[in-house]
Amino acid sequence: MITIKSEREIALLKKAGNIVYKTHQYIKPFIKEGITTKELDSLAEKYILSQGATPSFKGYEGFPTALCISVNDEVVHGFPSERKLKNGDIVTLDIGACYKGYHGDSAWTYQVGDIAKELKHLMEYTEKSLFIGLEQIKPGAHIGDIGHAIETYAKSYNLGVVQELCGHGVGTDVHEDPEVPNYGKPGTGPKLKVGMVLAIEPMLTLGSPEIMIEDNNWTIVTEDHSPSAHYEHTVVVTQDGYEILTGE
Repeated sequence: MITIKSEREIALLKKAGNIVYKTHQYIKPFIKEGITTKELDSLAEKYILSQGATPSFKGYEGFPTALCISVNDEVVHGFPSERKLKNGDIVTLDIGACYKGYHGDSAWTYQVGDIAKELKHLMEYTEKSLFIGLEQIKPGAHIGDIGHAIETYAKSYNLGVVQELCGHGVGTDVHEDPEVPNYGKPGTGPKLKVGMVLAIEPMLTLGSPEIMIEDNNWTIVTEDHSPSAHYEHTVVVTQDGYEILTGE
C-alpha cells in the first residue's frame, strides 16, 4: 500500500535523511587506499548513533552490518569486511538511518585515488541519471516516467541498466510501496501524489546489466564482473515537484 505522509512525518523523514547526508559527508575523507570496508562501516555506525539515530540496515532481514559497502563489480548489498580499498577502486556506500521510527536512505559511489577514464564515465552518468529521473517527479506524473527517463539517459551513454533491482517508497519501513524501477514506459505505473516519499536509485553498469548473487545470499555482482555504480536520494513529492530529503 502506498502511503501519503503527513507534515509531521515528512519533518521526521527529513531529519532522518539529513543524518544520512551528514554520515556520507563525515565518511568521505576516510575513503582512501588501505582502509578496510569494515572500518568504514564502524565509523559510519558510530556517527549515526551519535546523531540520535540507529542504522536502518543492521539486522534488516538478517543483514549483519550498518552499511552496504559495494566495491567495483558489486552492485548492492556488499558486506563490510577486512577487504582493503585499493587505488583505482570505486566503492558505493549505501547508508540508512532511522530517527524516531522514520528512515532516510541514500547511496553514493566514490572513487579511491586515481581511477580509469571509463570508471569516471560510469560514475558521472550514473549520478546524472539520478537527477534526470528526479526531474520527472511532480503530482500527476507516473512511476513509469521516472524509470523511462533513467533508462533512456543511461543507454544513451552506453551504460547497462540493472532491471532486477529498483527504488522504493520510504517511511516507517526502509522499503515500502511502490517499487520504482529504473526502466519503464511513460504514463504507466502508480500516479504520484503530494506527500509520497520515494527513494530513486539508478544502478548502472559498464558492461552487461545481468547480475548474480554471491554465496552469502546478499551481495549482488555483475555477471560479467564489469564495474557498477549506484546513486540514490530519498525525496518527497511536493506541489511544485519534489524535495530531496537526504541532503543538507
